[in-house]
Amino acid sequence: MSDPVTDFLAREQNVLADIEGAPVGIENDTNVAAGDEDLGFENVNSVNGVDSGVDLPALDQQQAPLATNLRSSANNTPSPVPLQQPTVPKIEPEKIRKWREEQKKMLEEKDEQEEKKKEELRGAAKKELDQWYANRQEQLEKTKIANRKAEEEFIADRDKGEGGADWDRIAKLCEFSTKNSKNVADLSRFRSILLQLKNTSN
Repeated sequence: MSDPVTDFLAREQNVLADIEGAPVGIENDTNVAAGDEDLGFENVNSVNGVDSGVDLPALDQQQAPLATNLRSSANNTPSPVPLQQPTVPKIEPEKIRKWREEQKKMLEEKDEQEEKKKEELRGAAKKELDQWYANRQEQLEKTKIANRKAEEEFIADRDKGEGGADWDRIAKLCEFSTKNSKNVADLSRFRSILLQLKNTSN
């Protein structure tokens, strides 16, 4: 029984032989394929002596810029931006929220108490200062009255001129107490002389 594939190839060879006018065998096709394995597109036109009518070198030159443009556009393509995961708002626990509210309330109460204490201290300080000014003014008035009275008595004694006791008037202006101060010189000798002059004038 004959092989169908072999019969088909034989019939095709006969048809090609009639068209070309020369017998073409399978071995020739195999040799051509093996020998022209490294041939470029420019040699395809001469295979089997048939010109395809296509300018393959020109087509090859047109395809080279196309491939270059494709590679260039591929290089210029922006890299994909990684997607950002949406941020989920952090939910504060109930205990922490209550603690925060209590702390805030406690601080507000402390601030209020501190402000009240400051107002009380300001009021007390103002009251003490007013009292000090009042006492000082009162003391000044008393001092003025005492000085004025002493001045009037001195003028009255001076104008009397009784007994020619000049040393008596001088002795009244001096203090004969025994108090001594560390910062004052010893005036005991001077006092004794004044007393002697007073007694002598009398």
